[in-house]
Amino acid sequence: MIGWIIAIAVVVILVLIYFGLYNSLVKYRNRVEETWAQIDVQLKRRFDLIPNLIETVKGYAAHEKETLAKVVEARNMMTQAPADGRNQQMEADNMLTGALKSVFALGEAYPDLKANTSFIELQHELATTENKVAYSRQLYNTTVMTYNTKIESVPSNIVAKMGGFTKRDMLATPEEEKVVPKVQF
Repeated sequence: MIGWIIAIAVVVILVLIYFGLYNSLVKYRNRVEETWAQIDVQLKRRFDLIPNLIETVKGYAAHEKETLAKVVEARNMMTQAPADGRNQQMEADNMLTGALKSVFALGEAYPDLKANTSFIELQHELATTENKVAYSRQLYNTTVMTYNTKIESVPSNIVAKMGGFTKRDMLATPEEEKVVPKVQF
């Protein structure tokens, strides 16, 4: 009789441990999805600011059509990236970031544009949004690292395999952005 009670207690404890580990993995997986959604929110905010920026710049730098066309093209790539294609979305986002740098450089070339309050406000809004995107990317990578660690750690790795939990990729900085700019005096 005591043997049966011990066997039942062991089974109950193992089931409780399994449920605890499974729920923990679900929590971390959901955190990964939530942090990705935060990146998406910031990218949408930036996406919505861009037409206003382009219209403001057009009035001052009408012959800079190529620069503005690159921004529009990069913005369109963002809309064409599949919702579940995180790598494609980040690639399009990196192109858009590069194109926006060119637009901000126009502010230096056109003093009237640089002094325009709409341009200054839009530039400030986009800079703030860029900071939020960078923070959201950092939070996403931290959350993915925690989730991946949980999936690979014993004993939760056993539950992860049984539950179909898979590793997630972290967001990486594109190689061209890793190049250190040369500064000469």
